[in-house]
Amino acid sequence: MNDFDGKVVIVTGAGGGLGKAHALEFARRGAKVVVNDLGGSGDGVGSGDAADLVVSEILEAGGEAIANKASVADKAGAQSIIDDALNAFGTIDILVNNAGILRDKSFKNMDMNDWDIVVDVHLNGTAYVTKAAWPIMYEKNYGRIVLTSSVSGIYGNFGQANYGAAKMGMLGMMNVLCIEGLSKNIKVNVLAPAAETRLIGTIPGVEVNPDNPAEERHPQLVTPSVLLMCDDDAPTGRVIHAGNGEFYSSAIFSNQHINLGKDVTYEDLLERKEQLLDMSNGAETSGLLNLLKK
Repeated sequence: MNDFDGKVVIVTGAGGGLGKAHALEFARRGAKVVVNDLGGSGDGVGSGDAADLVVSEILEAGGEAIANKASVADKAGAQSIIDDALNAFGTIDILVNNAGILRDKSFKNMDMNDWDIVVDVHLNGTAYVTKAAWPIMYEKNYGRIVLTSSVSGIYGNFGQANYGAAKMGMLGMMNVLCIEGLSKNIKVNVLAPAAETRLIGTIPGVEVNPDNPAEERHPQLVTPSVLLMCDDDAPTGRVIHAGNGEFYSSAIFSNQHINLGKDVTYEDLLERKEQLLDMSNGAETSGLLNLLKK
């Protein structure tokens, strides 16, 4: 049984790299794909025909696809992605938010315009497209949404405060949407990928060949995790890491609470500092887990 045959899938930023790998695999499995890509450079400048090229590849292989070249960071552009899917295929089943750019600098040297545009594309752009798709999924009682995060946000990485903040924002967004979508069969998960792509090549000192990525670092090695998060039996509220043929999950943990009462002072807490910071007894915690326990 193929969970994706006839499904309508939107992949943003699908003109190359990870998004292209996702789009091609969905199409190979019978999905109708909206290939969104502005076609700009890795820092978000310019436009081009990257989406058209991927669509041509899908059509030549016997699949169904259309191109959309709007910017996810523009509200009207984000809506046009959804409108194009509805006009061409009548509905939306799966949304993979993948579009992104990089403008790396240490926080001390970062221009706040570079902060704004990276957050706009990654976090706001993801929200704009997801918000436009949400009512359709809500009404049809079915939806699968992937938000693309990064270890730069989850764990941190030098020189990527703007990117890391936006990527960690994906977890906060997922934590809420997986709860709000639970009764409507809308599953929302986060992907943290690793692959040889042109965006990675924008990082100083990192050399990549995005047109011919190394076999062990190919974007297509990430795609199986996206399919897992989008199939009929998908999980929800999960963070899945994928890259180089390796897969794992991460989660938020908290330790045991220390109750110091209503008269607590700084000195009281200082005496329990070691216990406060000790995570050896930590346990996974999330709003979704609390909801499912009820």
